[in-house]
Amino acid sequence: MTSIDTLPTLPGRLGTPGLQLKDDPRADPRMLAAMAPLGLDVAPEAAPVDATSPIDEILEYTAGAEEGFGGVFDALFAGLPPVDGVISVTEVIEGVDGNPITLYIHRPTTTDGPLPCIVHTHGGGMVMLSAADASFVRWRDELAASGLVVIGVEFRNAAGKLGTHAFPAGLNDCASGARWAHAHRDELGISTIVISGESGGGNLSAAVALKAKAEGWLDEIDGVYSQCPYISNAWAEKSSELPSLYENDDYFLNVSMMGAIARAYDPEGVNASNPLAWPLFAEGADLAGLPPHVISVNQLDPLRDEGLRYAQKLLAAGVSVASRTVNGTCHAGDSIFRGAMPEVYAATVRDIKGFAESL
Repeated sequence: MTSIDTLPTLPGRLGTPGLQLKDDPRADPRMLAAMAPLGLDVAPEAAPVDATSPIDEILEYTAGAEEGFGGVFDALFAGLPPVDGVISVTEVIEGVDGNPITLYIHRPTTTDGPLPCIVHTHGGGMVMLSAADASFVRWRDELAASGLVVIGVEFRNAAGKLGTHAFPAGLNDCASGARWAHAHRDELGISTIVISGESGGGNLSAAVALKAKAEGWLDEIDGVYSQCPYISNAWAEKSSELPSLYENDDYFLNVSMMGAIARAYDPEGVNASNPLAWPLFAEGADLAGLPPHVISVNQLDPLRDEGLRYAQKLLAAGVSVASRTVNGTCHAGDSIFRGAMPEVYAATVRDIKGFAESL
């Protein structure tokens, strides 16, 4: 008989404070091998800012962080062969705020009838990175090669190289992109529309659906596929209801840094519990009637439990929802390690395609 003394300790830093990602037995060794040369398999340096820092210091830090993450992603995707069988064009539309929005439209070179469409809202905590970055171009190409039309929205960030545009600028741009796709379904040759993104893009994909319901155009969206969503606004003071914030802190991401960049998104904190800014605050009335969702999370991600909690809220509200956990991976690990873990990357592409085709 197994005794309590022989049971394993709590996972990650819950059981072993200070544990490094490289020493966590759950971590996929292929991922660790790709991370090690970049110093990503150990805790990142503590950010010089947190949620209480002056906003100008947070914006300065975010600009540097954007450059650092951009270099990491460029290194991870360097040397990959091009994706065959895909064509892409750009379209510039006018957003609801009167601003220009660039859309990157990818599709297979040959098609047979209408295809499902993915409106992609890229990661970066709503404050950094660009839809034109190589890692996101690759993601859209791979999705398109699987038999989808993919539209990447170059939304306004709250900080970084695209300027300083706090909430709700980025959300408004993503909603404008989704509505444009719906208005051009016949021209684009698309059947269903799924809003999908990872990390900050996972926030925006969920928030677009909430916004569509609040504004009365929910029938224009057929589904939401949200990956590793950054949605709780619980990082300045870690919530005990989200144990992954403790368990996986400093595994690729630092929780205090996430609290800081949340300030950049909403500098005055007036939207601290607004579901359109932080969808985990949505309750039954906000969620009821939303289209089918998939919530995909990563086992070794500080954000894992907020995604799973959102899936539970959706279920309680009667929404059709599936959730999946990609084992052995850090935050967004299934979409950034294309070279090191092609099987894992491809599995998520297949799941997104399958979901879009099922609607």
